[in-house]
Amino acid sequence: MAPRFGTDGLRGLANHELTAEVAMALGRAAVEVLGGSRFLIGSDTRRSGPMLEAALTAGICSAGSDVEPLGVVPTPAVAWAAADRNSAAAMISASHNPFADNGIKLFAPGGLKLRDDVEADIQARYLTHLGSLGNAQGARPDNPGPIGRLLPPGSVQGWNELVVASVEPGALAGMSIVIDCANGAAFEVGPTIFERLGADVTVIGGAPDGENINAGVGSTHPEALMAKVVEIGADAGLAFDGDADRLIAVDGDGRVVDGDRVLGILAVDWAATGQLTDNTVVVTVMSNLGFHRAMAAAGIKVVSTAVGDRHVLAALDDQGLSLGGEQSGHVICRDLATTGDGVLTGVQLLDVVARSASPLARLASEVMTTVPQVLENVRLVSRDVDGAAAIADEVAEVEAQFGDDGRVLVRPSGTEPLLRIMVEHVDEATALAACRRLIDAATAAVGAP
Repeated sequence: MAPRFGTDGLRGLANHELTAEVAMALGRAAVEVLGGSRFLIGSDTRRSGPMLEAALTAGICSAGSDVEPLGVVPTPAVAWAAADRNSAAAMISASHNPFADNGIKLFAPGGLKLRDDVEADIQARYLTHLGSLGNAQGARPDNPGPIGRLLPPGSVQGWNELVVASVEPGALAGMSIVIDCANGAAFEVGPTIFERLGADVTVIGGAPDGENINAGVGSTHPEALMAKVVEIGADAGLAFDGDADRLIAVDGDGRVVDGDRVLGILAVDWAATGQLTDNTVVVTVMSNLGFHRAMAAAGIKVVSTAVGDRHVLAALDDQGLSLGGEQSGHVICRDLATTGDGVLTGVQLLDVVARSASPLARLASEVMTTVPQVLENVRLVSRDVDGAAAIADEVAEVEAQFGDDGRVLVRPSGTEPLLRIMVEHVDEATALAACRRLIDAATAAVGAP
């Protein structure tokens, strides 16, 4: 079955679900909807990347647009290039997934995520083109249009310069850090940027071989980074995912600093320095209750959106705000970027550490107290089942019992037949018991046999 757009583009098992035919059909559809005479393509380090890039290029050129390859670069660098050249773009990456998976993420001209209606139009067209592949009439129209060219490789050096220039020269001088590049897209450029800012950099996850991306390293596997930071006595560690659009930090004691704490540290600092527009930060509904309490105590307003950094970006743009992100580590510094940027976020975070003369461990512990959070999935009989509605009464009873001491979030997965249940409460045992109650209710009502 052909993959469909999920939370962030197409994603699937390379050469099985996400095939060359899919990439070619998607390339043609993307040009038809997004337009433009030039299309940019970047990728991470997966072995399947060149195959999918070649097919995507063929589809784009068959629709009359030129292709400018950017090579192995982070997703935010592709978004920057799309904004710089006012061109549509694609990033070939499955982010934090294992190497066997891959994905294609599209950006509209200007480096912006696609609107829902645009995404739906591209999906419908790509499925039509996919169905016509191999059909003589479908593959050879009576009136073929112009054929695009493959241009010389393009540069994203301007993105490098933007990230470096976002803080003062030498801002990280004397700081010892470990960078985990996940054997992914930032394996070259990430260390270089931090070294240019004066940091003493130790790298792990910096030797991609096409198969080791995210393998025991990166933002979803911080254990190796935690150990290395403690081993060498570094001030901090930064872990990116495969395409470097998210960041998870580690303090000098080897403890994880997640996206909520990173956002909290930046928000408090930016509010104090006048950089936090309207004294407001944007997060998703997944952000911890402790984050909301901490921001209220600091006099900072919080806007919550649906899960997904594109929803965060939409809220930032709609309200003209400067900072937002997700607990998972996608952070958008809107005055500098159009998407989550792990490298930029790392630079901004360590700049706060350097200017405050306080270790990251202290800043992270002082900015918020995490409320115990329990996350579980219930497999549904079908993606078409409204699991949230099925247990709405149970959820309402739990929330009434919690009052201001906790909250419940029940939502469908964007890519799988799963119901995601999140329960928070100041007492962990209470959260666990409530989550078990909701899992049982959902399993009985709409769970897969």
